[in-house]
Amino acid sequence: MISAIVIDTDVISYIFKGDTRSASYYSHLSGKLALISFMTLAELRQWALLRNWGDARRQQLEDFLHDYIVIHSNHQLCSKWAEATRSAIRNGRPIDSADAWVAATALLHGAPLVTHNRNHYVGIDGLILISEAP
Repeated sequence: MISAIVIDTDVISYIFKGDTRSASYYSHLSGKLALISFMTLAELRQWALLRNWGDARRQQLEDFLHDYIVIHSNHQLCSKWAEATRSAIRNGRPIDSADAWVAATALLHGAPLVTHNRNHYVGIDGLILISEAP
């Protein structure tokens, strides 16, 4: 059985850009079912628009994203988002709404979250984090 892993926006962007930081994450992704949150999809598309990418570059991003399964919002994911934000607040580590959606995706699927921004997620109970950040 192939296990799933949720990939945070930062790590996906490193891979897409060929950023040197991406190399430290490949071993964590190998052989895993790669999931991304709908929020990651939205953030990446926003990133392209804010940087005024042309049609060809935006299509390159869309083609790249076909290798990942996008998890869209539903009632269960909304409940996990509420639990994640509550957990973060109770632990004194309030979380940004966008990051909470990514965390909720990992929690819903019982999958680790691969991120280079560990400190964004440390307040969420039950969330398994994989990070190569110094």
